[in-house]
Order: sequence, then C-alpha cells, then structure tokens
Amino acid sequence: MILTWLYAPGDHQDTVAKALHCGADAVIVDLEDAVPASRKEYARAATAELLAERPPVPVYVRVNAPDSPWAGADLAALAGLRGLAGVRLPKVTAPEQVVQAAERTGGVALYALLESALGVERAYEIARAHPALRGLALGEADLCADLGCGTEEGLDWPRSRVVVAARAAGLAPPAQSPFPDIRDLEALAASCARGRTLGFLGRAAIHPRQLPVIERAYLPGPEEVGAAQEVVTAARRNPGAAVLPDGRFVDAAVLAVAERVVALSRRETPVRLPS
Repeated sequence: MILTWLYAPGDHQDTVAKALHCGADAVIVDLEDAVPASRKEYARAATAELLAERPPVPVYVRVNAPDSPWAGADLAALAGLRGLAGVRLPKVTAPEQVVQAAERTGGVALYALLESALGVERAYEIARAHPALRGLALGEADLCADLGCGTEEGLDWPRSRVVVAARAAGLAPPAQSPFPDIRDLEALAASCARGRTLGFLGRAAIHPRQLPVIERAYLPGPEEVGAAQEVVTAARRNPGAAVLPDGRFVDAAVLAVAERVVALSRRETPVRLPS
C-alpha cells in the first residue's frame, strides 16, 4: 500500500538516487514542471536508463502534458521499461488522452492528473477511459490558478469530486496533491487530516521531511484502531446487525469501515466500502 509518493526532478539524477532511499513508499520522477525545456531530452534519457532495471522502490514517471511537444517522446521512451511502475499523465482534460497514452505505453499503469476546471468536470469520464487507468489525482497548483481559489477550503469541492469519481469508476482512493510549503509541517498535517476525512489515501511530497507527517496523518491512531477492532470482533461473534456495549450500532457498512481502518493500521490494501 502506497501512502507516501516523493517527487524528484528527472534531470537531477543525484536527487533521484537519494529519493529512492529516503523512506518514501514510491518515487515520482518528474519530466514536466521540474525540468526546463533545455533539459527535457536529458531527463528523459536519464530516466529511461534508470528504469532499465527495477529500482528499490516503485518508480512512477510524470511525463509532459499531452499537448506539449515532449509528450509523445516521453511515452515512447518509457514503453516496455522493466523498472517502470506507472505513468502519471498531467493536465488531462479528456478521456481520449488516456486512451492515446495507453496505446503508446502498452498497458502500463496510468494515473490521470486533473489540473483544470474542465478536467475536474470530466473526472468520471476520464476515470473510465481505459482499463490501464489505475487512479486519479488533482494537480492543485494549476487548478487553483484556473479556479482563482486561494485557500484549502476552496478546494473541498474538486477534492470531493475526484474522490467520488474514482470510487464510482472502481479505482483506488486518490492520493492528495503535494503541499507547497516544505517548512510548515503543522499546516501539512492539518491539510492531510482534512484530506483523509474527504476520502483521500496518502499524499505526494516534494521534500523528504514531509513524508513522516503524511504517514502519521493517514495511518489510524491506537484509539481509532481499537474501536475498529471492537466492531470487527463483535461482527464476527454476531453476524448481522449488532449493538456494542457503548451504544454503537454495527451493520455491514459500519463493519466495512472498521475493516478498512484495521487494514490501514497494518499497511494492507484497504477493504473496499460496500456499494
């Protein structure tokens, strides 16, 4: 189960090498925003060389936007690489962009990043575009620029929209977009707590110091795990609806939530909530 994703610029191979050993569950090598135009070809070639063999942790690559002059070459260079865990497609606005990427990469796992009002509005269509698509995520910096929102609260609706679209399409819960301030760990923790209540699972980071904060925020605490385990135990003893001594009512939906908490505490793939 991936809770922490760490971005590293594709044209700085020393940074990528460090990222692979700093405790992130997965690394995202970035060929897009973090790499200037003059370094795109070098970043692409260096990343392809890195992924010729399997790295110590799963590595995903964020390619350039579909309408950019580099997207086609990025996808062609990544196709068939042994060490590639998946491709993150930025600025997706239409299902056809996912289909085209899937055809060029030969079925590797794809993740669509929705970074505009149009992308968010089409979230469910995009989520169902192709079997190779494994997840959605928001690109919140670009989305805020598009929407004109300047606060965390302004992102509540698009965040909920992408969570609902992913669930409706049978995809895993999305991970949150990176938090831009690497120094304000308290604000990061609060933002992660908000994201968890909205249905996100894990978060991308832009600095290793953010990783333990994200992990703590998304792993349930001892009291939460204990309460969930009580529900699971009671349900096993009394199949069907039951009432715990403290008055909590247990049915199939309550049990599914409790099983998900227990699975998260063990860093297992969470149990899906009932339809």
